[in-house]
Amino acid sequence: MTTTRAGIQSAEGIRALAQAGAIAAPLPFAPDQVQPASLDLRLGTRAWRVRASFLPGPGRRVADRLAGIALHEIDLTKPVVLETGCVYIAELAERLALPHDLAASANPKSSTGRIDVFTRVITDRAREFDIVEAGYEGPLYAEISPRTFPVLVRAGSRLSQLRLRRGEVRLSDEELAALHARETLVAAATPSFQNGVAVSVDLSGFGPQRLVGYRAKRHTALVDVDAAGAHATEDYWEPLHASSDGSLILDPGQFYILASKEAVHVPPDYAAEMVPFDPLVGEFRVHYAGFFDPGFGHAGANGAGARAVLEVRSRDVPFILEDGQTVGRLVYERMAERPAILYGAGAGSNYQAQGLKLSKHFA
Repeated sequence: MTTTRAGIQSAEGIRALAQAGAIAAPLPFAPDQVQPASLDLRLGTRAWRVRASFLPGPGRRVADRLAGIALHEIDLTKPVVLETGCVYIAELAERLALPHDLAASANPKSSTGRIDVFTRVITDRAREFDIVEAGYEGPLYAEISPRTFPVLVRAGSRLSQLRLRRGEVRLSDEELAALHARETLVAAATPSFQNGVAVSVDLSGFGPQRLVGYRAKRHTALVDVDAAGAHATEDYWEPLHASSDGSLILDPGQFYILASKEAVHVPPDYAAEMVPFDPLVGEFRVHYAGFFDPGFGHAGANGAGARAVLEVRSRDVPFILEDGQTVGRLVYERMAERPAILYGAGAGSNYQAQGLKLSKHFA
């Protein structure tokens, strides 16, 4: 049975919701589709290239809006290339019929963000992207826009993930500080708690070559989103090494993979989410928010020392990023129950104990 306690639903709660009909799909869940605190969403069989991004708005269905702005329909029952600079809307295989007190939010999967594919989930009557209102009943769609690499997708590809929550369960800054005192959320000498716990960028360098990150190359071959380890790193990425002054100039329009200076820890009874830092402090942003499942960086799940990987873009002008500069914040939420299997202890945990790491697609 699903728990009625407030909190983020665990893998066990998600499976129970599916059994109760709150989550429906034409095919059973894949073995690694349900994560400790989230559900991967699969592409359905149809997509449309559209003229522009949109929200349906109150009283309007996504299908009705597509009738006016779709350029052509795409059959996803076979592999299809999605081109950079284009916007696509795809049906998702999963549908929802949520209880009146259960809401959801979506984010790109870690592997999606690390290949610079911008994706957001849309519902009928939505006024916001990636937000599913409590009690929503209906289909789900994904807006997909590859920014750097063309990508190969098909029905069943998983680009987004869904987190289901009951009640308001985000920790206040005071609660975060108390949890940090017990559990050490970030390995920082003087952590900052202000609308979450601060995360800074490491530009001092990893390993003997003092690697600080990667800058995506342009005009590459495509990336098959379902092919782990099938793409040569050097064909897609330019390595970046530490400078003498610990800085990095972000070029407008370029995409970077960097890593946090702090090791990050998500205790088993909590889930976390990376949110962009206040843009008023600089002309850059951590490009994609991301979910961190219970057990990420947890020593008991083989994750001690795990860094947060950062997908970074400059906005409109070149911007100098400094070693140790705050680039994002982690917000923590309570779980409704502790998941039976933590992140890193089961299938699908590609980034446990990570340092500076590209997506699973590259070898």
